[in-house]
Amino acid sequence: MHAVERAADALPLLIPVLPQPLDPLELLAGLDGLLLPGSPSNIDPRHYEQGPPDLESLLDPERDATTLPLIRAAIEQGVPIFAICRGFQELNVALGGTLWRKVHEAPGHADHRENPEHPLEQQYAPAHELRLEGPWLRALAGGASEPIRVNSLHGQGVRELAPGLRVEARAPDGLIEAASLPAAPALTFGVQWHPEWQVMTHDLSPALFAAFGAAARERARKRARRGP
Repeated sequence: MHAVERAADALPLLIPVLPQPLDPLELLAGLDGLLLPGSPSNIDPRHYEQGPPDLESLLDPERDATTLPLIRAAIEQGVPIFAICRGFQELNVALGGTLWRKVHEAPGHADHRENPEHPLEQQYAPAHELRLEGPWLRALAGGASEPIRVNSLHGQGVRELAPGLRVEARAPDGLIEAASLPAAPALTFGVQWHPEWQVMTHDLSPALFAAFGAAARERARKRARRGP
């Protein structure tokens, strides 16, 4: 929330996850942007594949019930979306994509998890480089002359990208680290790393939040022109 205030120049409003999900359209009527943050929990795999969840996987069915329809409604309503870590995975699943349940066990992939015994500064330290592929993220990077490095704190990741999403960046092992939705009415993108950590000091982070803030202000201007 501090990153939204500092780098997006926006006022964060927390959406509660309740046993009975709030109506997505009612929520979006008063919002100019939707940020989906990370979480220790994972998406219930029954939302994207057959079979029961892993017993050791921490799930949050109430968040699933809130975010997945909210994402689809936000895209339809032209509300900008910035999705981070679990939020990026939610964006992919909401649009029909799938996930690796355990990236570290997937053939040819590295271990993208942090060590929870390390101090936060070490857990959130840059862990690998980004391979920029998409035009939107390349433009946002402004032709950076040095390799961009990001942190890595996730056990799951994008397996099959949802229809309509475009790869913007990959990790060295090929795992998709960022994607955008070019056909969306408003800016819609997600990243697998955590740009909110010490947001003003890490390469792309301020630019990502600034782009989200600019899109939210454009949404606010459109709402103001339409009136009540």
